Amino acid sequence: MKTYLAEVLGTFLLVFIGTAAVVTGGFGGALPLGQEGIGLAFGIGLIAAAYAIGPISGAHLNPAVTLGVFLAGRLPAKDVVPYWIAQIISAILASLALWIIVSGQVGGHTGGFGANGWDEAKWGMSSAFLWELIGTFTFVTVILGVTAEKHSTAFAGLVIGLTLAGIHFAMIPITGTSVNPARSIGPALFSGGAALSQLWLFIVAPLIGGAIAGVVAKAPSSRKSDFRSLNTKKARSLAPRFFVGS
Repeated sequence: MKTYLAEVLGTFLLVFIGTAAVVTGGFGGALPLGQEGIGLAFGIGLIAAAYAIGPISGAHLNPAVTLGVFLAGRLPAKDVVPYWIAQIISAILASLALWIIVSGQVGGHTGGFGANGWDEAKWGMSSAFLWELIGTFTFVTVILGVTAEKHSTAFAGLVIGLTLAGIHFAMIPITGTSVNPARSIGPALFSGGAALSQLWLFIVAPLIGGAIAGVVAKAPSSRKSDFRSLNTKKARSLAPRFFVGS
């Protein structure tokens, strides 16, 4: 239970910080951050969450990451669905908190809640799908690489966070950047409309991208190297270096 609660806390930090940057400081705000600022907000939110709860749960924060980690042989099958539930519930709570905050805005809040979507007049569905698939594959591949036992480093969380920021720089103009089904589900429920009708893409494409990354990362002789599969004494000594983020 402590592991799943850690995922709730970490995913909340990621989704709340990132989507708040879009809603209160992003495009159209009093001090527009632009896509670079929003990308950094998501990256920094992930870094904060990874170092805060990584030693407890591995800091997946993302159903696509959890799927990739499982297929790479680093997570027991019994943990996959509980991780997903924790991540999705947390993303909804983060969007609820943001909704409560902006509901007091003078004149009423008329914007979205950082929901993902694509402009059908400018980008086709296939372009959005491919972007999300490739972006998630890239993201999860980096995660699995820097958290592999032979490549483990205390800077893994920083590398992962900067990778997420870089992906946002490239993808925000097209889909708003998801690469994380939970991150898309929460805001879509509060935005409604087009965000809900397009939500399926931000669930399916990231999961496929994460699954491919997991399969590619799994060597024939792979064994579970997630810190939670090690003995307790060794896990404690390696915990700061063995987290994976989203």
